[in-house]
Amino acid sequence: MSEIIRRDPRKEWIARNRLHPDHLSVLAELGEGTAATEWMGPNGVIRRNPHAVGFVGPNGVKRIDRSGAQQGGHAAPGAAAQAKESRRQVTIDEPAFLVAVVPDLPGGRLSSHDRDLLGLARQLADADGERPGAVLAVVFAGQEREGGAELEAVGLGDAGVDRLIALDGDAFDGYAPEARLAALSAVEDAFAPRHWLLPDSKLGGADLGRRLAARLRERPATSVWQIEPDETAALGWRCTGRGAAGTSDIQRALPRVVLALAECAEPVAETRHAAQALALAQPLPPLLARIEDLGPVAVDPAGVALSEAEFILSAGNGVKDWEGFHHAAEVLGATEGASRVAVDDGFMPRDRQVGATGTWVTARVYLAVGISGAIQHLQGIQSCDKVVAINLDPGCDMIKRADLAVIGDAASILAALVEKVQRQREEKRDAA
Repeated sequence: MSEIIRRDPRKEWIARNRLHPDHLSVLAELGEGTAATEWMGPNGVIRRNPHAVGFVGPNGVKRIDRSGAQQGGHAAPGAAAQAKESRRQVTIDEPAFLVAVVPDLPGGRLSSHDRDLLGLARQLADADGERPGAVLAVVFAGQEREGGAELEAVGLGDAGVDRLIALDGDAFDGYAPEARLAALSAVEDAFAPRHWLLPDSKLGGADLGRRLAARLRERPATSVWQIEPDETAALGWRCTGRGAAGTSDIQRALPRVVLALAECAEPVAETRHAAQALALAQPLPPLLARIEDLGPVAVDPAGVALSEAEFILSAGNGVKDWEGFHHAAEVLGATEGASRVAVDDGFMPRDRQVGATGTWVTARVYLAVGISGAIQHLQGIQSCDKVVAINLDPGCDMIKRADLAVIGDAASILAALVEKVQRQREEKRDAA
């Protein structure tokens, strides 16, 4: 028998194509039952998978994988479901201590910043294998009700949460820092977490974290981007945070209250946790709030940054009627985006470019009009909840990626959509 190793070129092509539906299963096959990190190439050269969890690059830097399979996005059809099925279930019945996390949950969803923060909490909880701790998530019920989402749909267990406290009540709706601080103080009195982790973000975590630190009389660590073991520290850890307007790093022993930046740690990707519900033994006392939330202020969608937009109407090379596209964005109340081709052709400004070479977006709804779906563009929208595509080509990559696809002329479909929305608004106005 010949000693020449025969290989399947199609499987090797699928292993390199992260958008293929069989990508993960082929990787597992090449890796003899596990998600392959390296395998023998056709020329006898070892190939390495740079998207594998914990991949260390040529400069010795450990790569944080932002693929949809790890973060619950849609990097490939069925990839997230396959990754979830392969996760190991972890249950901590009697934790030695608790690490409390207060995620922002913008729009009722775990943001990439929240997932990084939970990954950081898992590092602290799992450091001692013999006496592991548990990650306690404290969420305010108004956060997950927004947009009709439920706590189960948020995916807290998949993100690394062992225990969950959901605080409900009208007092927590909107901007209510005093009510939320009182609730966190009650959690502190009842469970005494070893650490409190909050996102150092403008969505509320930074403000609430500093208020909590003042209430606990702790000196918080802010703008933290890394933690590492330290035998000389009181709690065995030291942290590194940005200082001097981000121009230098400051190291110190890890305190009880930590405000961390995005990409402070890798999100949880290999385990599933119980997210067991807990309740406070004593009801929260009534609080006379000194701050009144008058509700959100209407803003022009055109002035919203792409990275913060919840609804994006994005144009590509297939859009010919630009006046109709701008009118549709105005009527729908959507923030405008564009592919690189549309930007390079001068139809849209550079700050509206979506994709790996532009802006990575996390919209709740992403409506792609006339965009074929280059790999760089698909990378930029992998964290979007729902993707709707309008295109003439039923075989393009954007149609394969979309949750809902409409095949047809972009101008006529947008015009029909605008007409329907305007008619419904008139009917609602007449009924009122």
